[in-house]
This record gives sequence, structure tokens and C-alpha cells, in this order.
Amino acid sequence: MSISSPPTIKCHVVSHYLAEQSQPDQQRYVFSYTITIKNLGRGNAHLLTRYWLITDANGKKLVIEGEGVVGKQPHINAADEFTYTSGTIIETPVGVMQGQYTMEDQAGNKFKVEVAPFRLAMPNILH
Repeated sequence: MSISSPPTIKCHVVSHYLAEQSQPDQQRYVFSYTITIKNLGRGNAHLLTRYWLITDANGKKLVIEGEGVVGKQPHINAADEFTYTSGTIIETPVGVMQGQYTMEDQAGNKFKVEVAPFRLAMPNILH
């Protein structure tokens, strides 16, 4: 009996402040983030759900959970990647976002993929 390990999944995140959609005088700071999910393993992976924890500079936390990402539950073949862009709104010019995906390998085994914390920040606010 062979035991397969889950595919090796790596996530790369780039975030951007959207000044044209933000209203700092009303504590509304809008950010987009683009995530590339790379399957570095030999097996295919299916993204089932997402979990996000978003924390602003005041310590206010927002949890977002749901199926898939941007309305999709992508199948990511071995040595392939999936990229998507989404966004969030917080009440401060700086925040942090982190989370995880629940994925399934081709044998039907579920596994978690962590998305390391990444910064949401207006340009030139941090040194």
C-alpha cells in the first residue's frame, strides 16, 4: 500500500492600494490582491474552500469563509498554476490578511494550504 503525500502548493501574493475607490475621510481603504497558486507537486489539486482573517490597524478582525475563489473552484494540474484577483475593504490605511485554502488531491484526500500573512498598506505610509 502506498501513501501519497498531498501536492506541494505554493502561494504568491501581491497587494495594491486602490486610491480611486478609497475614501480615507470615511475610514474606507480599498485594496486588491492577486494570488498565484502554484502546484509544484506531481498530482493534481482541486481548490474547494477559502478562509481569510483580515485585521486592520485598530485590531478589528473580519473572517471570510466560502466555497472556491472568485466564483471558481479551480483544478490545478501538476506543474501548473492558477491566478486570480480579488479585493477587500478595511477601516485603516494599514492591515494584514492571512488565510488558507482547503484542497483535495486526485485520490480525494483533503489538505490545507496556508497563505502566509501579507500586508495591506497605503503607499508611503510605512518605511
